[in-house]
Amino acid sequence: MKIYLAGPEVFLPNAVEMGAAKKALCAHYGFEGLYPLDSELDAGQLDDGAEDPRQLAFAISYGNEGLIQQADVIIANLTPFRGVSADVGTVYELGLARGLGKQLLAYSNDPRPFADRTMALYGAAESLFGRDEQQPLRDHDGLSVEDFGLHDNLMIEGGIRLAAGRFMIRNVADGERYTDLTAFEELLRWLADAPR
Repeated sequence: MKIYLAGPEVFLPNAVEMGAAKKALCAHYGFEGLYPLDSELDAGQLDDGAEDPRQLAFAISYGNEGLIQQADVIIANLTPFRGVSADVGTVYELGLARGLGKQLLAYSNDPRPFADRTMALYGAAESLFGRDEQQPLRDHDGLSVEDFGLHDNLMIEGGIRLAAGRFMIRNVADGERYTDLTAFEELLRWLADAPR
């Protein structure tokens, strides 16, 4: 079984080592891990403007979509990245995998609910709206905030649930938010034990 390893680890200074660690854990449980940096870039995909960074970006995108198509399962690290929600590229990959009918598994190393993270970053409009159970939670701009007790946007968690997937939440030290693989390994263990 092939597992696409989605997440913001590709942006870390030790991105290659993180990918190797995740792939080694996959192999330990009898799976093949497909890491985004594994995608081989075909020089033909770069057209004539190989020095154009956009061409490189599109080649990476094409290669990662190819890896997702090869995978049976996607495990997505949905730990909030550069904002209150998961890495936008990872969310795209999760949606693509859902559309392709892949099994979806995900984890986050930040246990705070989506609404709490949103309000911590954007603040409340208490003076304008007050906090009333009958009224939606609103940020400092007066915009409503999803307040369903979910960990992330309802479409993310809804897609995982509809795909009969799992979403594992862990609380780790801030300095290990993107490197702690405990929840990732728990998902691998669950997948290895799941009846086929």
